[in-house]
Amino acid sequence: MIDRVVSKTGVPIRLTDERWTHIAEEHAELADLRSAVLETVSQPERILLGGDGEHLAVKELDTGKHLVVVYREHADDGFIITAFVTRRLRSLSKRRQLWPL
Repeated sequence: MIDRVVSKTGVPIRLTDERWTHIAEEHAELADLRSAVLETVSQPERILLGGDGEHLAVKELDTGKHLVVVYREHADDGFIITAFVTRRLRSLSKRRQLWPL
């Protein structure tokens, strides 16, 4: 199964079962949060520039606990690479913010 959401720039972003299995196995705390991962891409609080041109969609899950979804976006298609939870916003804040400007 492939889930799709639309990013803030209007690009369809897909999450494949293979990628979801990777995320859930590497980050067990996300195993029940597939819909939150998708929502973070479509309705982020902010988007940061990652390495190699990836985007980092960020959304607060709980006070001080943020979900970060790493995805790649092309002109008419994109895909989720991974996701993780962090409390280290200071390290994320060093990255260039893409949205909102």
